[in-house]
Amino acid sequence: MSSFVTKSIGNALNATSLISSKYASKKAINLFASPRKGRYNDRQKQIIESAFYEEVTYENYKIATYRWVGKGQTILLAHGWESNVARWSYILEELKAQDYNIVALDAPAHGRSSGKQFNAILYAEFINVIANKFQPDVLIGHSVGGMSSVFSMFKNNLSFIDKLVLLGAPAHFTGVFDRYKNMMGYNHRISSGLDRIVIERYGNPVSYFSTADFTESIKAKGLIIHDKKDRIIPYEDGQLLASRYKNAEFISTTGFGHGLKDASLIPKIITFINQ
Repeated sequence: MSSFVTKSIGNALNATSLISSKYASKKAINLFASPRKGRYNDRQKQIIESAFYEEVTYENYKIATYRWVGKGQTILLAHGWESNVARWSYILEELKAQDYNIVALDAPAHGRSSGKQFNAILYAEFINVIANKFQPDVLIGHSVGGMSSVFSMFKNNLSFIDKLVLLGAPAHFTGVFDRYKNMMGYNHRISSGLDRIVIERYGNPVSYFSTADFTESIKAKGLIIHDKKDRIIPYEDGQLLASRYKNAEFISTTGFGHGLKDASLIPKIITFINQ
């Protein structure tokens, strides 16, 4: 959305909060959790059509999974916000050439997975279900897919995962939430209401959900890649992750943006996997 549209929506909800801050806050959290894109278009469908497709059930959700079978290590791929498995097209061919056993999933409300709303905690449960089913050696997560991967490993002790790759991942949910509030221009009533909703729904304050803090207990060897010109997740998040994740290597890039799809990074990821 354009800044004009976001500010207009924010102003409308701010006005609504004068009548009912609870109602306005619920509208704000629903807006935050509702992806505007991420379902497959025709071009993206061509990327996944060669995969073996399987749907896995978690509670009332359908998790869409895709597999390219190989004889090597099993690698699980977790995409980010408003994306889907097709985002891995830039690296898929090289992973296939290495004969890895590749598994990828669509996040809640993305791709072919069910749901209308997304949150990183639910995504972490999706990752847990798929990880336990396919027992990956390596987990690669981009953006909030990286955050959810860490959440899942922290909560579920996925000890069979030997290596974790975080691409442009947020260091904490506080930053993600604050940037959303600032972008929308929400007033104090809505901001406080959003914080209360997180506690009510997930049993902990926003500050608890810290990717950087959670990595301190992860034993899997890590690779963190973050771009200095990332306009979505600040470069400082990558630095913070690297400072807390003691068993991780940090690669800093310049000019690859948030997507980090540059071909020069593929050999570095492959080398890390093969170490």
